[in-house]
Amino acid sequence: MEWIQSKNNDRVKGWRKLQTAKGRKQAGAYLIEGPHLIQEALKTSQVMEWLLIREDWVDKLGLIEGIDEDRVIQLAKEAFDSLAMTQQSQGIMAVLQIPATCHFSLKGDRYLLCDGVQDPGNLGTLIRTADAAGLSGVVLNQGCVDLYNDKVIRSSQGSLWHLPILQGWRNDQILEVIRESQLPIYASALHRQAQSYQYLTGKKGVLVVGNEGQGVSETFLQRATEKVYIPMPGQAESLNVAVASGILMFEWVKA
Repeated sequence: MEWIQSKNNDRVKGWRKLQTAKGRKQAGAYLIEGPHLIQEALKTSQVMEWLLIREDWVDKLGLIEGIDEDRVIQLAKEAFDSLAMTQQSQGIMAVLQIPATCHFSLKGDRYLLCDGVQDPGNLGTLIRTADAAGLSGVVLNQGCVDLYNDKVIRSSQGSLWHLPILQGWRNDQILEVIRESQLPIYASALHRQAQSYQYLTGKKGVLVVGNEGQGVSETFLQRATEKVYIPMPGQAESLNVAVASGILMFEWVKA
């Protein structure tokens, strides 16, 4: 098993760059941390470049099933901690390849479109909820936080590997793909002419949810087949985007 002592090692420096969106894009790789996520990545056949373990974690390596021991590197605590993305690191992380972008078509029944969602915790929760609700996929436009941000991955609990996700396309490209699919667009909006969320029940289409502060952009509002909202009898003016989207998605998939 290879051993790395210093946090100034060139390979460690390279992996540290994966903590930024720019570094991930340049390397075509990203970091995940913790045995649960690593096991889920292996179960879903993600391409693992390296498995990095802290020196005091070697005896626990047997807890991870299906690893290629030739890909395991042991790091001294200082070197490992310089890569850790959580305050209480679990002592194991992996470097995964970012899948190549391929042609994306909407051949399923229901897709979630995230329009400028910036909070990584919200985005990860949206992906996890879309997975739980059985949606066909998720689309992220250019205004969204990077899919491979550590907090997105942890909040998704591995759901980003369970369903197709398209990220980084311009709005006009996304609208063209939707047009080709002939799926209707439903936009979440606090709008006088919006339908109550029960309107979605059992329908097929693309559900657009928006930025935490601004909501769905005019680009998608103007092209929406219908706008939908959640009636709120209390005094709150709005709901968190992940909470609201969860309500909408599970209403949407009702038989």
